[in-house]
Order: sequence, then structure tokens, then C-alpha cells
Amino acid sequence: MSEQFKVHSTTPSTDETLLSSRTGTNGLPVRPVNAEKQNASKELAMTVATAADDRKASDIVLLNVAEVSYLADYFAIATGFSRVQVRAIAQSIEEKVETQCQRLPLRVEGKAEGSWIVMDYGDVIVHILLPPEREFYNLEAFWGHAERIEFTASQPVGE
Repeated sequence: MSEQFKVHSTTPSTDETLLSSRTGTNGLPVRPVNAEKQNASKELAMTVATAADDRKASDIVLLNVAEVSYLADYFAIATGFSRVQVRAIAQSIEEKVETQCQRLPLRVEGKAEGSWIVMDYGDVIVHILLPPEREFYNLEAFWGHAERIEFTASQPVGE
């Protein structure tokens, strides 16, 4: 056997040990969670939800996905009832997060079409969808094993 194919160590590296030391509710390894970072992420997710509510987003859901995903700590999911409203919700979120949390999204997708906008803040991923897209993709069911975070939307005028 040539030298390039020999295994020189069977001991896992520090990185491998760290990654495999915790598993989520689905049995898959999850990244370590720093409590201070988790609190900042939750604050960001709540700011996102409040900004979406300011633009009359419907059915706002916050999911703590830190224990079940490498993607982010939180998902925020909201419904807008027109492409214009979906874009307005995204704009409201971007402005409020920049003002209150001094952060801009790392990436935004779907603004031109306006049926499903995804805003990636790294630790928080925001999904703003029209009702048909939300029903079809059913992100809450897909991430159903994630913990739901309580968010109380403001009451509509007249109730």
C-alpha cells in the first residue's frame, strides 16, 4: 500500500470531537451553543417578528432550530397576502433590525419576485411567504421538531 493511502491516526481531531459531542433531538450532531450568543439571536428573532407584525404579517412563527440544525439558531416565518406586502414586511424587518440590532442581512433572496423572500442574518433566517407558498412548503412541519418560541402579535384594529 502506498504511503498516501495509509491512515496515520484513528483518534478524532478536536474539531470532530467537538462536533460529535452534542446531538440534537433528531440524533444528529449540533453545533455548540453559547448562551450569550443564543440570547442575542433570540433578541434578533423577536425584533424580526415585531417588524413583521408592524407590517401586518400574519401567522408569525419563531422556531428555535439551534438544537436540530447547523443552519441557524432561529427561523422566523411569516405570511404576507400580496407581493407588495411581502416586500414591505421584508423592508420593515431590514430597517428595524439595522436600527435596533445594528445588523444587515448577509443575503436576501426573492425580493424581485416577492412570493417568498428569504433573509439570512446568519443566526436567524427569515422566511416571508405568500399563503400558497407557505402552505405548499410547510416549513413549520418540516422543522416541527424545533421548539416554538412564544410571540404575541398585536391585535388588529377593531378587536
